[in-house]
Amino acid sequence: MTEQTMTGKTVLVTGASDGIGAESAKVLADKGATVYVTGRSADKLRPVAEAVGTEPLIADFSRLDDVRRLAADVAGRTATIDVLLNNAGGTFHPSKKTHDGHEPNFQVNHLAPFLLTQLLRPQLAAAGTSLVVNTSSVGNLMGKIVLDDLDYEHRRAIELPAYGTGKLMNIVFTRGIAQRWADDGIVSVAVHPGPVGSSFGRDSWFVGLVYRSPLKRFATISVADGAAPLVALAERGPDPEVDGRYFSRFSIDGRENKQAKDQSIIDGLWERSESLVGLA
Repeated sequence: MTEQTMTGKTVLVTGASDGIGAESAKVLADKGATVYVTGRSADKLRPVAEAVGTEPLIADFSRLDDVRRLAADVAGRTATIDVLLNNAGGTFHPSKKTHDGHEPNFQVNHLAPFLLTQLLRPQLAAAGTSLVVNTSSVGNLMGKIVLDDLDYEHRRAIELPAYGTGKLMNIVFTRGIAQRWADDGIVSVAVHPGPVGSSFGRDSWFVGLVYRSPLKRFATISVADGAAPLVALAERGPDPEVDGRYFSRFSIDGRENKQAKDQSIIDGLWERSESLVGLA
């Protein structure tokens, strides 16, 4: 019998249509949590929502209005959120601009979860103490944040470095939450789950080629193994010891880009992101 370590807790998991998001949602529901799930594919999300016992919340993170509607839907269903798993993301060809006109690795991996977390701050604060988990990646090491060119309008965007920049932003955002929202009892942490053999690369020709080839079994870990660090952090809850820190799977203080500790980057990304989503 599964130990009911999450009884009484409310969890929102983004990117829950499949992969580690779906797996984390199911495991946390088995542990007693009330779990809300969101994803862009209604067909994929429906069975996940049925498995956890809540309604599917459909949202496409390439549309910021979807994110705003999602936040309103969540607020209408629960007054408190104990754990927000910001897991939605992926790697995208930079030339395919989003509905809002942004470079897709920037919007889907950072700007959309930034907006969602901001809009759900009242529910996170209402929990008394709560935890935001941002799924990052070792790919943050190849990222580079240029505050005056977040959308690559003045430099060439290459897919994997652009993805790495989005994952670096996840860590930088984590630090921003830790610095700004401590009085609300909100703890934040970023985590690299490992090279998971899921549909992660479906929007990328290059990454998808590897993930769809026999190389996948040599390059990746199982979905269950990838979800395990997210589940462990959710169970740990809002421990001040982890606030603002980056895990490489279960190891705290994983290897990270030097920009992740640059205060001008932490402040600048927060301020520019607020402006871009209309919260400034």
